[in-house]
Amino acid sequence: MSIEARFHDIRDRIPDGVRLVAVTKTRTPDEIMELIRCGHRTLGESKVQELLSKYEAIPGDIEWHLIGHLQSNKVKHIAPFISLIHSVDSLKLLKAINKEGKKNNRIIPCLLQLHIAQEESKYGFSREEVRQLLEDPEYLAMEHVSIKGLMGMATFTSDHSQIRKEFSELRHFFEALKSDVFAGDPAFCELSMGMSDDFEIGIAEGSTMVRVGSAIFGDRH
Repeated sequence: MSIEARFHDIRDRIPDGVRLVAVTKTRTPDEIMELIRCGHRTLGESKVQELLSKYEAIPGDIEWHLIGHLQSNKVKHIAPFISLIHSVDSLKLLKAINKEGKKNNRIIPCLLQLHIAQEESKYGFSREEVRQLLEDPEYLAMEHVSIKGLMGMATFTSDHSQIRKEFSELRHFFEALKSDVFAGDPAFCELSMGMSDDFEIGIAEGSTMVRVGSAIFGDRH
């Protein structure tokens, strides 16, 4: 099955109102161009170095998302152009993003990553930590970041009920923040959850944005 055929199959399974971030991790520029020729322009990368090499190799009208763990000292490399950072998981990182946003005279859109999976190896805030962050005077003084919503990665498991439970809990927390902390702020509207193996569960549980790689490009090299 070609990249074009897989892309259209995935697109047909995603309802209007849900955005598709095509994850280009380990993919060649030729593979990515095959997808771009289908008319898709929203791409996601996990690592800054790989993102930078593709940013330079691929035509400039792409909306690039950083979806993987981000180190504070790498923010400066992507701050001039990044469209959305999905993986903000600390106040330290948010401070670095705000600093680089100021240098580049732009407000950088971000999602807060929640730790919703059973694996300890995955990154993310707890719910309590998010509440603390959003009340922190340092965060409240930031003028060059915009929190657009939340992101979460479910447990890597074949148990769909477990995945559904984790996504459902994240959605409920998102809705709670939207109704109190972000009441009256229409910019807080994105819930990024669901990848190649579980994006349909994510959509069913209220995801507004799914991150799909191998289901479009095939198995990784």
